[in-house]
Amino acid sequence: MIDWIAPTIPLFKAAHIVGLVIWIGGLATLPLMLTRHDPAVSAEDYHLIRKASHLTYTMGVTPAAVIAVIAGTWLIFMREVFTPWLFAKLAFVALLVLAHAWIGHVVVRIGEEPSEHTPPPAWLPITAVGLPTLAILFLVLAKPYLGWISFPAWLTETQGGQLLFDVPS
Repeated sequence: MIDWIAPTIPLFKAAHIVGLVIWIGGLATLPLMLTRHDPAVSAEDYHLIRKASHLTYTMGVTPAAVIAVIAGTWLIFMREVFTPWLFAKLAFVALLVLAHAWIGHVVVRIGEEPSEHTPPPAWLPITAVGLPTLAILFLVLAKPYLGWISFPAWLTETQGGQLLFDVPS
């Protein structure tokens, strides 16, 4: 590892954790906000609820997700963590990204078709966010031995190819 990178690891870890807290908290809160989307409420109240959920998703939850993913990706390479538990964690992060996209789709549909679209019951998206989150927490905190999972050789060994640029020694 390059000497000047090591002191920046705590900053990346802090950015990753703060991004995750905002991302997961927002994804858990948005389904509760979406249950308030009822075309029967007054137009003014509906507009406020719609604007709050849209701004929460676009200005809070999505940027936090991007920060969490970017900082986490940098941490993988800075700490050189290439273990089976990390690959399992990344699979659950992918499920979290799918839940994020689904909740965003619901936010957009409610804004475009308020009288035709009703949000799913809150427990469904909360479960879609909660289960991968718990699995990620377990994998990160326990770091279980997953050596029994076999990976193909092309994932575990170098292929002897040349990079498009020179690697400094």
